[in-house]
Amino acid sequence: MSFELFEEETRIIEENRGLLQSDMLPESAIVPFAALLGHYERLLKDAKRLMRVSDRNEQTLQKTTQSLDEKNSTLERLSQQLSKYLSPQVYASIFSGKRAMTLTTERKKLTVFFSDIKDFTATTDDLEPEDITFLINDYLTHMSRIALEYGATIDKYIGDAMLIFFGDPETRGVREDALACVRMAIAMQRQMMNLRAKWTEMGYARPFQMRVGINTGFCNVGNFGSEERMDYTIIGGEVNLAARLEGVADPDGITLSHETYALVKEHIDAQQGDSITVKGIHRKITPYKLTGIYKDADEKNRFLRAESEGMRLFLDLDKLDEGSRALAIREMEAALARLRHESRIQDGEPLPVGGHVS
Repeated sequence: MSFELFEEETRIIEENRGLLQSDMLPESAIVPFAALLGHYERLLKDAKRLMRVSDRNEQTLQKTTQSLDEKNSTLERLSQQLSKYLSPQVYASIFSGKRAMTLTTERKKLTVFFSDIKDFTATTDDLEPEDITFLINDYLTHMSRIALEYGATIDKYIGDAMLIFFGDPETRGVREDALACVRMAIAMQRQMMNLRAKWTEMGYARPFQMRVGINTGFCNVGNFGSEERMDYTIIGGEVNLAARLEGVADPDGITLSHETYALVKEHIDAQQGDSITVKGIHRKITPYKLTGIYKDADEKNRFLRAESEGMRLFLDLDKLDEGSRALAIREMEAALARLRHESRIQDGEPLPVGGHVS
């Protein structure tokens, strides 16, 4: 307790008590002087009491401040952890108070993206669970980063599939939302080239191939579920159509509905497919398959890759120096010569004298 401040006052009181007990004061001054000294002592006592109260309040305030700091740190950690389970736009709207935690939905025109991995079960059938976990997480991590770069709302992961949409809680307009979604899909497919090259180099025999379906239409978007557990998502036939379009997409391809194609046709190249009937959709659907997805990609990419049944080619140009580049040329020329030789045998052509590979 900080009573050092009152040392001088205590000394004055002690001196004046001595003075009062001495014969130095006139008789007429003793009574008023004693009264004055008594008032001074009471003031000092009150000041000390206030000091004790102040000290206790300061300690309480320090403890309260420390407790608040600890709680704020805990809340910050929890909010950061919670943000991993929500799309950034949804997270921001909740913590800013813009979105109420009630079971409410809106009807909006959205562009819906749906993707999955071709033959995922067969592709991963001979992999260990740890390898599957690594590949899925690596794949979803890179695709999610691209989605967020383009301003997409990531709805959910469904195993190897992704449901993403544009137009809520933020929108740039229906046309711009559709264009952003298509450009995002192209960026994802180009990134998949790099991922497959990396996975092949790591020893995975059957790297993933992604298929994408995109549709634009009116959906119900908002909080679905119960008061105890709700999910911010989209529902409606237009969502199902995006999934059906993904099902008819080529591996490494992107298929659009007519509605999406009409909004972005000035910015892309696409080939119109035959009209199809899909489950759950009463009208005929005209799919449009994007072409030129990988246009100029190989020139910018330092990987050369080609994959088909019985053939796999992978070159990392950044890792080839002059010597290894010459060796790669010899190996590939030898492989081409062997391939031509096998083709001649199958076609029944006469072989060179001695039957050697040429």
